[in-house]
Amino acid sequence: MKTPQETTEAAAIAAEKKLALQHQSPKRQIAAAIAAGAYIALGGLLSTVIGYGFTEASAGNPALQKVLSGLTFPIGLVLVVVLGAELFTGNNAVLIAGAWRRKAGLRDISANWSIVWLGNFGGALIVAWLLAHTAGITAAEPYHSAIISIAQAKCSAPWGVILVRAIGANWCVCLAVWLAMSSDRLTGKVLGCFLPVAAFVMLGYEHCVANMFFIPCGMMEGAAVSVSDMLWRNLVPATIGNIIGGAVFVGMLQSYLHLRRDR
Repeated sequence: MKTPQETTEAAAIAAEKKLALQHQSPKRQIAAAIAAGAYIALGGLLSTVIGYGFTEASAGNPALQKVLSGLTFPIGLVLVVVLGAELFTGNNAVLIAGAWRRKAGLRDISANWSIVWLGNFGGALIVAWLLAHTAGITAAEPYHSAIISIAQAKCSAPWGVILVRAIGANWCVCLAVWLAMSSDRLTGKVLGCFLPVAAFVMLGYEHCVANMFFIPCGMMEGAAVSVSDMLWRNLVPATIGNIIGGAVFVGMLQSYLHLRRDR
């Protein structure tokens, strides 16, 4: 495995490649962002089916649902990392390493985050509509009630609570990205993605891209949530918190600790 210095250097190189893709082939960037949103949504759908499928056992063991969801959700990030998709939350940290090396400016970073966020939303919506709602996966109980409950809960928590939970979520996700980059083997990348992501799911933190699946899917099944509720009460604070958790707690900290800053 790489040393911490080598891993952070790899992140800076990855940032340059992401920005080169943005400038040279924006259509490929959008396609990669849509793919990432779909991968994360797939993880969300699987975590719902497995996590909420043992109703009797979970009734007497409140942590069981969280454990089962946490053990299955990480497939999304594994696919993103191994297949090279563009994930907004991962880019929150990776592009900061490029900025630390003076290879990325505020305009480039803002454009990347905006385009990838929208692409991720598109991919998550496709999975929510086509592979969850239309396929009937979330129409049957207990999944129907579960996805509605998830959507309504995510849009009913206080704004500040969502923001803080989102900081925790992307701190974990970007630590997972860093761990995955530290290995050149598939097994190491999978394990690196798995542990921190499972932790954030079990702890109930808020990941904006995952919520781009959970909330719309719940709305399709009848959740009492409006589009404005979804955006203002969850996705806005979750996005801000994810940026803080990824850019500051991982990207900036790791760059400060392990990268020489170019002048």
